Amino acid sequence: MKKKLVIILMGPPGAGKGSQAELLAKKLGLYYFDTSKILQQAFNNAKKGEFVKIKGKKYFLEKEKKFASRGILCSPPFVSYLLKEKIRKLYKMGENLVFAGSPRTLYEGKEVMPFLEKLYLKKNIKINLIEVPARETIFRNSHRRICQLMRHSILYSKETKNLKLCPLDGSKLIRREDDDPEVIKIRLKEYKERTFPLVEYFKKRRLKVKKINGKGSVAAVFKRVLKALR
Repeated sequence: MKKKLVIILMGPPGAGKGSQAELLAKKLGLYYFDTSKILQQAFNNAKKGEFVKIKGKKYFLEKEKKFASRGILCSPPFVSYLLKEKIRKLYKMGENLVFAGSPRTLYEGKEVMPFLEKLYLKKNIKINLIEVPARETIFRNSHRRICQLMRHSILYSKETKNLKLCPLDGSKLIRREDDDPEVIKIRLKEYKERTFPLVEYFKKRRLKVKKINGKGSVAAVFKRVLKALR
């Protein structure tokens, strides 16, 4: 196996974690571990009444999908189960990883981080916290669109505001279900209360968390991310 590496990008909704993860994946040859896509794939392939049984409790995929559409984080045991299954497969394939916004809760962190440390070793895990003001995250999320085919995220700008089709794959541009302004406010609240506490948890595990200014262009932030990884 090539030299092991795991990069975790944290930050509020709209901080640009996905865009940065895509750039890092291409530049460093990493597998972009997009939890949102993994969840969406599970929801899209789910049969009526399908559930996952974890420690004796049933987690119904239809119910978890409703959580996501309302801006509420899915049940941590359900998400942790999907993450660990996917991580295990990717590790066996020899893939190094970049995460955008995962783990999302303390429960997930306590389940996933020891698992990652065992496979990839603590010294090879890099954590970056992309910081963006709440007002800007609301604007970014409420104006961005994704494409139907590959779910590329198209950020709002003078050049992109009138686009109808994705410039990368040609499919129709649509809004994410959870990018409604009111839903975004709920997502920000969820981030503050359930995700941000992971920073202290990481520090307790002696994992260094580097803060990055997330304001400005994607290119400018990418330079800061690369600098933090050196």
